[in-house]
Amino acid sequence: MARDDGKPGFDLQAKVHRRRNPLSGHWVLVSPHRTSRPWQGQTEAITKPATLHHDPDCYLCPGNARAGGHRNPQYDCTFVFDNDFAALQPGVEAATIREEGLLEAHTEAGLCRVICHSPRHDLTLGEMEAVQIRGVIDTWAAQTRELAAEPWINAVTVFENRGAMMGASNAHPHGQIWANGTVPRELAKEVASQEEYRATRGSCLLCDYAKLELARQERVVVENEHFVAVVPFWATWPFETLVLPRHHVARVDGLDGTSRDAFAGILRAMARCYDALFNTMFPYTMGLHQAPTDGDNHPSFHLHAHFYPPLLRSATVRKFMVGYEMLAGPQRDITPEVAAERLRQCRQG
Repeated sequence: MARDDGKPGFDLQAKVHRRRNPLSGHWVLVSPHRTSRPWQGQTEAITKPATLHHDPDCYLCPGNARAGGHRNPQYDCTFVFDNDFAALQPGVEAATIREEGLLEAHTEAGLCRVICHSPRHDLTLGEMEAVQIRGVIDTWAAQTRELAAEPWINAVTVFENRGAMMGASNAHPHGQIWANGTVPRELAKEVASQEEYRATRGSCLLCDYAKLELARQERVVVENEHFVAVVPFWATWPFETLVLPRHHVARVDGLDGTSRDAFAGILRAMARCYDALFNTMFPYTMGLHQAPTDGDNHPSFHLHAHFYPPLLRSATVRKFMVGYEMLAGPQRDITPEVAAERLRQCRQG
Protein backbone atom coordinates (compact mmCIF):
# COMPACT_ATOMS: atom_id res chain seq x y z
CA MET A 1 0.00 0.00 0.00
CA ALA A 2 1.48 3.32 -1.04
CA ARG A 3 1.60 6.33 1.25
CA ASP A 4 0.96 9.98 0.45
CA ASP A 5 4.43 10.91 1.71
CA GLY A 6 6.11 8.49 -0.70
CA LYS A 7 7.44 6.14 1.99
CA PRO A 8 6.85 2.39 1.75
CA GLY A 9 3.55 1.05 3.03
CA PHE A 10 2.99 -2.16 4.99
CA ASP A 11 0.65 -5.14 5.25
CA LEU A 12 -2.34 -4.01 7.33
CA GLN A 13 -3.25 -7.63 8.05
CA ALA A 14 0.18 -8.58 9.39
CA LYS A 15 1.64 -5.71 11.41
CA VAL A 16 0.55 -3.92 14.56
CA HIS A 17 -0.39 -0.41 13.52
CA ARG A 18 -2.53 2.65 14.29
CA ARG A 19 -5.32 4.05 12.13
CA ARG A 20 -6.60 7.61 12.27
CA ASN A 21 -10.28 8.51 12.36
CA PRO A 22 -10.58 11.69 10.27
CA LEU A 23 -14.03 12.44 11.73
CA SER A 24 -12.79 12.64 15.32
CA GLY A 25 -9.03 12.98 14.97
CA HIS A 26 -8.61 9.95 17.28
CA TRP A 27 -6.40 6.93 16.63
CA VAL A 28 -7.16 3.24 17.09
CA LEU A 29 -4.50 0.57 17.73
CA VAL A 30 -4.93 -2.52 15.52
CA SER A 31 -3.32 -5.81 16.61
CA PRO A 32 -4.20 -8.46 13.98
CA HIS A 33 -2.09 -11.20 15.58
CA ARG A 34 -4.31 -11.24 18.69
CA THR A 35 -7.24 -12.91 16.92
CA SER A 36 -5.69 -16.29 17.77
CA ARG A 37 -5.54 -15.70 21.52
CA PRO A 38 -7.65 -18.03 23.74
CA TRP A 39 -10.73 -16.63 25.48
CA GLN A 40 -11.44 -17.36 29.13
CA GLY A 41 -13.25 -14.17 30.02
CA GLN A 42 -16.87 -13.32 30.70
CA THR A 43 -19.61 -14.68 28.49
CA GLU A 44 -23.01 -13.03 28.08
CA ALA A 45 -26.49 -14.47 28.06
CA ILE A 46 -28.00 -14.65 24.59
CA THR A 47 -30.73 -12.06 24.12
CA LYS A 48 -33.98 -13.82 23.33
CA PRO A 49 -36.20 -11.99 20.83
CA ALA A 50 -39.72 -11.03 21.83
CA THR A 51 -42.40 -13.46 20.68
CA LEU A 52 -45.65 -11.64 21.50
CA HIS A 53 -47.28 -9.32 18.96
CA HIS A 54 -48.69 -7.37 21.90
CA ASP A 55 -47.34 -7.64 25.43
CA PRO A 56 -49.85 -6.55 28.08
CA ASP A 57 -46.96 -5.80 30.45
CA CYS A 58 -45.03 -3.63 27.95
CA TYR A 59 -45.26 0.11 28.62
CA LEU A 60 -44.63 0.87 24.91
CA CYS A 61 -47.30 -1.32 23.34
CA PRO A 62 -50.48 0.35 22.02
CA GLY A 63 -53.15 0.99 24.63
CA ASN A 64 -50.90 0.16 27.59
CA ALA A 65 -50.07 2.39 30.54
CA ARG A 66 -46.53 3.77 30.67
CA ALA A 67 -44.36 3.86 33.77
CA GLY A 68 -44.95 7.61 34.09
CA GLY A 69 -48.72 7.14 34.31
CA HIS A 70 -49.72 8.13 30.77
CA ARG A 71 -51.57 5.66 28.52
CA ASN A 72 -50.49 5.04 24.92
CA PRO A 73 -53.05 5.50 22.15
CA GLN A 74 -53.98 2.56 19.91
CA TYR A 75 -51.31 3.59 17.41
CA ASP A 76 -50.90 1.63 14.17
CA CYS A 77 -47.61 3.01 12.77
CA THR A 78 -44.82 4.96 14.47
CA PHE A 79 -45.63 6.68 17.75
CA VAL A 80 -43.67 9.54 19.36
CA PHE A 81 -43.98 10.86 22.89
CA ASP A 82 -41.94 12.98 25.29
CA ASN A 83 -39.81 10.71 27.47
CA ASP A 84 -41.47 10.31 30.86
CA PHE A 85 -38.03 10.27 32.52
CA ALA A 86 -36.13 12.65 30.26
CA ALA A 87 -32.43 13.37 30.78
CA LEU A 88 -32.94 16.85 29.29
CA GLN A 89 -35.68 19.30 30.20
CA PRO A 90 -37.00 22.43 28.47
CA GLY A 91 -37.25 25.81 30.16
CA VAL A 92 -34.07 25.46 32.19
CA GLU A 93 -32.88 28.94 33.16
CA ALA A 94 -29.40 29.79 31.85
CA ALA A 95 -26.78 29.87 34.60
CA THR A 96 -23.02 29.35 34.81
CA ILE A 97 -20.43 28.43 37.43
CA ARG A 98 -16.74 29.30 36.93
CA GLU A 99 -14.18 29.04 39.72
CA GLU A 100 -10.43 29.46 39.56
CA GLY A 101 -10.26 28.33 35.94
CA LEU A 102 -10.84 24.77 37.12
CA LEU A 103 -14.50 24.37 37.99
CA GLU A 104 -16.96 25.17 35.22
CA ALA A 105 -20.61 24.21 34.75
CA HIS A 106 -23.49 25.46 32.60
CA THR A 107 -27.17 24.61 32.77
CA GLU A 108 -28.44 22.67 29.75
CA ALA A 109 -31.91 22.77 28.27
CA GLY A 110 -33.28 20.19 25.87
CA LEU A 111 -35.97 17.70 24.95
CA CYS A 112 -36.01 13.90 24.93
CA ARG A 113 -38.53 11.88 22.95
CA VAL A 114 -39.19 8.18 22.39
CA ILE A 115 -40.08 6.77 18.96
CA CYS A 116 -41.91 3.43 18.87
CA HIS A 117 -40.99 1.99 15.47
CA SER A 118 -44.01 -0.25 15.20
CA PRO A 119 -47.11 -1.27 17.17
CA ARG A 120 -45.78 -4.86 16.96
CA HIS A 121 -43.85 -5.77 20.10
CA ASP A 122 -41.93 -8.55 18.37
CA LEU A 123 -40.46 -6.70 15.37
CA THR A 124 -36.94 -5.36 14.97
CA LEU A 125 -35.46 -3.34 12.10
CA GLY A 126 -34.22 -6.53 10.47
CA GLU A 127 -37.70 -8.09 10.60
CA MET A 128 -39.64 -5.02 9.51
CA GLU A 129 -40.40 -4.54 5.83
CA ALA A 130 -38.56 -1.72 4.06
CA VAL A 131 -41.81 0.25 3.72
CA GLN A 132 -42.24 0.12 7.50
CA ILE A 133 -38.68 1.30 8.06
CA ARG A 134 -39.38 4.12 5.59
CA GLY A 135 -42.10 5.21 8.02
CA VAL A 136 -39.51 5.34 10.80
CA ILE A 137 -37.20 7.46 8.62
CA ASP A 138 -40.06 9.81 7.80
CA THR A 139 -40.65 10.20 11.53
CA TRP A 140 -36.95 10.94 12.11
CA ALA A 141 -37.14 13.61 9.40
CA ALA A 142 -40.36 15.17 10.73
CA GLN A 143 -39.04 15.25 14.29
CA THR A 144 -35.73 16.72 13.17
CA ARG A 145 -37.50 19.46 11.22
CA GLU A 146 -39.87 20.22 14.10
CA LEU A 147 -37.12 20.38 16.71
CA ALA A 148 -34.77 22.35 14.46
CA ALA A 149 -37.45 25.03 14.20
CA GLU A 150 -37.05 25.73 17.92
CA PRO A 151 -34.55 28.64 18.14
CA TRP A 152 -33.02 27.31 21.35
CA ILE A 153 -32.35 23.79 19.96
CA ASN A 154 -28.89 23.52 18.37
CA ALA A 155 -28.50 19.78 17.77
CA VAL A 156 -30.80 16.79 17.22
CA THR A 157 -29.48 13.28 17.91
CA VAL A 158 -31.53 10.29 16.73
CA PHE A 159 -30.48 6.87 18.06
CA GLU A 160 -31.53 3.34 18.93
CA ASN A 161 -30.14 1.09 21.66
CA ARG A 162 -30.92 -2.48 20.67
CA GLY A 163 -30.74 -5.28 23.21
CA ALA A 164 -30.20 -5.44 26.97
CA MET A 165 -26.42 -5.56 26.40
CA MET A 166 -26.65 -1.99 25.11
CA GLY A 167 -28.86 -0.81 27.94
CA ALA A 168 -32.26 -1.13 26.24
CA SER A 169 -34.81 -1.38 29.06
CA ASN A 170 -37.64 -2.62 26.85
CA ALA A 171 -37.74 -5.17 24.02
CA HIS A 172 -40.37 -3.22 22.08
CA PRO A 173 -38.75 -1.80 18.91
CA HIS A 174 -38.04 1.83 19.68
CA GLY A 175 -35.48 4.59 19.48
CA GLN A 176 -34.94 8.00 20.96
CA ILE A 177 -34.36 11.62 19.99
CA TRP A 178 -32.40 13.96 22.23
CA ALA A 179 -32.41 17.63 21.25
CA ASN A 180 -29.80 19.81 22.95
CA GLY A 181 -29.46 23.50 23.54
CA THR A 182 -25.75 23.04 22.79
CA VAL A 183 -23.85 20.91 20.25
CA PRO A 184 -22.73 17.65 21.98
CA ARG A 185 -19.05 16.72 22.07
CA GLU A 186 -18.96 13.91 19.48
CA LEU A 187 -20.96 15.90 16.94
CA ALA A 188 -18.85 19.02 17.58
CA LYS A 189 -15.67 17.07 16.79
CA GLU A 190 -17.14 15.82 13.52
CA VAL A 191 -18.32 19.31 12.56
CA ALA A 192 -14.82 20.72 13.14
CA SER A 193 -13.09 17.92 11.23
CA GLN A 194 -15.37 18.21 8.20
CA GLU A 195 -15.03 22.00 8.15
CA GLU A 196 -11.24 21.72 8.30
CA TYR A 197 -11.20 19.15 5.49
CA ARG A 198 -13.34 21.37 3.27
CA ALA A 199 -11.18 24.40 4.02
CA THR A 200 -7.94 22.60 3.12
CA ARG A 201 -9.13 20.25 0.35
CA GLY A 202 -12.08 22.12 -1.12
CA SER A 203 -14.37 19.07 -0.99
CA CYS A 204 -16.51 17.03 1.41
CA LEU A 205 -14.69 14.56 3.67
CA LEU A 206 -17.41 11.90 3.58
CA CYS A 207 -18.24 12.37 -0.11
CA ASP A 208 -14.56 11.68 -0.84
CA TYR A 209 -14.47 8.77 1.61
CA ALA A 210 -17.59 7.13 0.12
CA LYS A 211 -16.06 7.35 -3.37
CA LEU A 212 -12.81 5.79 -2.12
CA GLU A 213 -14.57 2.87 -0.42
CA LEU A 214 -16.87 2.24 -3.38
CA ALA A 215 -13.85 2.14 -5.68
CA ARG A 216 -11.89 -0.29 -3.48
CA GLN A 217 -14.83 -2.43 -2.24
CA GLU A 218 -12.72 -4.16 0.45
CA ARG A 219 -14.67 -2.64 3.37
CA VAL A 220 -18.09 -2.28 1.71
CA VAL A 221 -20.81 -4.43 3.30
CA VAL A 222 -23.94 -3.43 1.34
CA GLU A 223 -24.71 -0.69 -1.17
CA ASN A 224 -27.47 0.58 -3.40
CA GLU A 225 -27.88 3.50 -5.75
CA HIS A 226 -28.12 6.10 -3.00
CA PHE A 227 -26.37 4.66 0.10
CA VAL A 228 -23.36 2.58 1.07
CA ALA A 229 -22.57 0.81 4.37
CA VAL A 230 -18.92 0.13 5.18
CA VAL A 231 -16.79 -1.05 8.05
CA PRO A 232 -14.81 2.18 8.27
CA PHE A 233 -11.03 2.02 7.90
CA TRP A 234 -10.76 3.48 11.43
CA ALA A 235 -13.47 1.33 13.10
CA THR A 236 -13.10 0.89 16.86
CA TRP A 237 -15.74 -1.75 17.61
CA PRO A 238 -15.16 -5.18 16.02
CA PHE A 239 -18.14 -5.04 13.62
CA GLU A 240 -18.74 -1.29 13.60
CA THR A 241 -20.24 0.13 10.40
CA LEU A 242 -20.79 3.56 8.87
CA VAL A 243 -23.79 4.23 6.60
CA LEU A 244 -23.30 7.04 4.09
CA PRO A 245 -25.51 8.75 1.52
CA ARG A 246 -23.73 8.71 -1.83
CA HIS A 247 -24.81 12.29 -2.48
CA HIS A 248 -24.18 15.25 -0.21
CA VAL A 249 -26.96 15.98 2.28
CA ALA A 250 -26.67 17.52 5.74
CA ARG A 251 -29.68 16.18 7.65
CA VAL A 252 -32.20 13.37 7.39
CA ASP A 253 -35.01 15.81 6.58
CA GLY A 254 -33.04 16.75 3.45
CA LEU A 255 -33.43 13.26 1.95
CA ASP A 256 -36.00 13.00 -0.85
CA GLY A 257 -38.46 10.14 -1.13
CA THR A 258 -36.25 7.95 -3.32
CA SER A 259 -33.29 8.39 -0.99
CA ARG A 260 -35.42 7.58 2.06
CA ASP A 261 -36.54 4.34 0.40
CA ALA A 262 -32.88 3.49 -0.29
CA PHE A 263 -31.92 4.35 3.31
CA ALA A 264 -34.66 2.02 4.57
CA GLY A 265 -33.30 -0.78 2.40
CA ILE A 266 -29.76 -0.31 3.69
CA LEU A 267 -30.84 -0.22 7.35
CA ARG A 268 -32.87 -3.41 6.90
CA ALA A 269 -29.99 -5.14 5.13
CA MET A 270 -27.51 -4.15 7.83
CA ALA A 271 -29.75 -5.35 10.67
CA ARG A 272 -30.20 -8.68 8.89
CA CYS A 273 -26.43 -9.01 8.31
CA TYR A 274 -25.79 -8.45 11.99
CA ASP A 275 -28.43 -10.97 13.08
CA ALA A 276 -27.06 -13.60 10.70
CA LEU A 277 -23.42 -13.15 11.79
CA PHE A 278 -23.80 -15.02 15.09
CA ASN A 279 -27.37 -16.25 14.54
CA THR A 280 -28.70 -14.02 17.30
CA MET A 281 -30.50 -10.72 17.73
CA PHE A 282 -27.33 -8.66 17.47
CA PRO A 283 -27.17 -5.82 20.03
CA TYR A 284 -25.99 -2.40 18.92
CA THR A 285 -26.26 1.33 19.34
CA MET A 286 -27.17 2.98 16.05
CA GLY A 287 -27.52 6.70 15.58
CA LEU A 288 -27.56 9.55 13.09
CA HIS A 289 -25.04 12.35 13.02
CA GLN A 290 -26.53 15.30 11.20
CA ALA A 291 -25.64 18.98 10.87
CA PRO A 292 -26.32 21.14 13.93
CA THR A 293 -29.54 23.13 13.92
CA ASP A 294 -27.85 26.29 15.23
CA GLY A 295 -28.81 28.51 12.29
CA ASP A 296 -25.56 28.05 10.32
CA ASN A 297 -25.65 26.36 6.91
CA HIS A 298 -22.83 23.86 7.68
CA PRO A 299 -22.12 23.17 3.97
CA SER A 300 -19.27 20.80 4.88
CA PHE A 301 -21.41 18.44 6.98
CA HIS A 302 -22.45 15.09 5.49
CA LEU A 303 -25.26 13.08 7.10
CA HIS A 304 -24.29 9.58 8.25
CA ALA A 305 -25.31 6.78 10.60
CA HIS A 306 -23.05 4.88 12.99
CA PHE A 307 -23.64 1.28 14.09
CA TYR A 308 -21.68 0.43 17.25
CA PRO A 309 -22.22 -3.28 18.09
CA PRO A 310 -20.35 -4.82 21.07
CA LEU A 311 -20.12 -8.52 20.10
CA LEU A 312 -16.62 -9.80 19.37
CA ARG A 313 -16.24 -13.55 18.86
CA SER A 314 -19.73 -15.00 19.21
CA ALA A 315 -23.20 -14.27 20.48
CA THR A 316 -21.90 -14.57 24.04
CA VAL A 317 -18.47 -12.87 23.87
CA ARG A 318 -18.38 -9.10 23.80
CA LYS A 319 -15.72 -6.46 23.37
CA PHE A 320 -14.92 -4.57 26.58
CA MET A 321 -13.50 -1.05 26.51
CA VAL A 322 -11.32 -1.30 29.62
CA GLY A 323 -7.69 -1.04 30.71
CA TYR A 324 -5.66 0.38 27.84
CA GLU A 325 -8.81 1.61 26.08
CA MET A 326 -9.81 3.70 29.08
CA LEU A 327 -6.33 4.89 29.96
CA ALA A 328 -4.72 5.32 26.54
CA GLY A 329 -6.93 4.73 23.50
CA PRO A 330 -9.07 2.14 21.69
CA GLN A 331 -7.59 -1.15 20.47
CA ARG A 332 -9.00 -3.86 18.19
CA ASP A 333 -7.85 -7.30 17.03
CA ILE A 334 -9.92 -8.28 13.98
CA THR A 335 -9.15 -5.83 11.19
CA PRO A 336 -11.94 -3.80 9.54
CA GLU A 337 -11.26 -5.61 6.25
CA VAL A 338 -11.84 -9.03 7.82
CA ALA A 339 -14.93 -7.75 9.66
CA ALA A 340 -16.38 -6.41 6.41
CA GLU A 341 -15.81 -9.74 4.63
CA ARG A 342 -17.56 -11.64 7.43
CA LEU A 343 -20.54 -9.28 7.30
CA ARG A 344 -20.68 -9.51 3.48
CA GLN A 345 -20.97 -13.28 3.79
CA CYS A 346 -24.15 -12.73 5.83
CA ARG A 347 -25.93 -10.68 3.17
CA GLN A 348 -29.33 -12.05 2.25
CA GLY A 349 -30.76 -11.64 -1.22
